[in-house]
Amino acid sequence: MDNIRGKTIAITGAARGIGYATAKALLARGARVVIGDRDVALQESAVAQLTKLGPVSGYPLDVTDRESFATFLDKARTDGGGHIDVLINNAGVMPIGPFLEQSEQAIRSSIEVNLYGVIAGCQLALPDMVARGRGHIINIASLSGVIPVPGQVVYVGAKFGVVGLSAALADEVAPHGVHVSVVMPPFTRTELISGTKESGAIKPVEPEDIAAAIVKTLDKPKTHVSVPPALRFTAQAAQLLGPRGRRWLNKKLGLDNVFLDFDTAKRKSYEDRAQTALGVVESGDRT
Repeated sequence: MDNIRGKTIAITGAARGIGYATAKALLARGARVVIGDRDVALQESAVAQLTKLGPVSGYPLDVTDRESFATFLDKARTDGGGHIDVLINNAGVMPIGPFLEQSEQAIRSSIEVNLYGVIAGCQLALPDMVARGRGHIINIASLSGVIPVPGQVVYVGAKFGVVGLSAALADEVAPHGVHVSVVMPPFTRTELISGTKESGAIKPVEPEDIAAAIVKTLDKPKTHVSVPPALRFTAQAAQLLGPRGRRWLNKKLGLDNVFLDFDTAKRKSYEDRAQTALGVVESGDRT
């Protein structure tokens, strides 16, 4: 059975980056795609481009607002003939820098988008999937969710939460015929890493690489997905190390200061947006 062709797939934060690349890949496989994004103008532009590839619609979405998320899913169900086959919780933000310099606003933005938004999406989408006895939720986390990285303290905490949530939830809903997966990308060439320097050992992957992994996970469901797959073993090894070993590995991989020593000017535009990623942004509100 084809798990993609003809299915209705909702993707959050899909007006750019990994979400947009995933929408393109799924449309190429014959899916009906519904994208949500808090940036209304960018979302409308994305839909206009994606329409050339297949059936797609888009709606404003603030994943930190449960009512907004519920409305988005209701519209996605309507577009999909009454149900959603797959929800991809992709929306995410990554404020970085020393923990003691993180503002309360930046902390709340990171936790509410990266963790609460995933929890809300799962709770809102699962009842119908459980009732139908089938469905798939894919949560986009990060390898930072298994490898502690200085300069990403709050982000790491949120992504650790998504990894744990996804694994526990996968086991809880498996008896109902529903799959839950967590995809863990490394550095990905999107705005999230703007202003940072490439690590000597870990090169950024392309959004299309993550999209391909998501497609593969829908074709053959599994709980934990790393991109590339071999990095999961590095991550697992890091979890077994003591403090000295962990810090040695981070230094070896170039992760010890990549999110502490960065170009603040080049990053400012993204950082300003990431630290205030709450609420829908209408076209006239963009800065």
